[in-house]
Amino acid sequence: MPDRPTRTSPSELAVTELQLDGVWRVVVLNDPVNLMSYVVLVFKKVLGFDEPTARKHMLEVHEGGRSVVWVGLRERAEAYVFTLQQWHLTVVLESDEAH
Repeated sequence: MPDRPTRTSPSELAVTELQLDGVWRVVVLNDPVNLMSYVVLVFKKVLGFDEPTARKHMLEVHEGGRSVVWVGLRERAEAYVFTLQQWHLTVVLESDEAH
């Protein structure tokens, strides 16, 4: 009897994709150039944050030197890093090895 093709559910595909690609963090770093109000504006426009969330992350950057603003698959993380850099924020991409 020939083997029947196995069917993979979308959730199984997502888990496999995460295992292959890993989880990545988009981290905004503090800089002496950008105003706090500007950083809030960029977070709202680029990441879709509401005002309180944008302010929370801006304060993390300002007071702690960094804030993880997004976590997920590498391709999307790279796109966020590129876009935030276009807005002149200091951003790095980090592997989230905890996942």
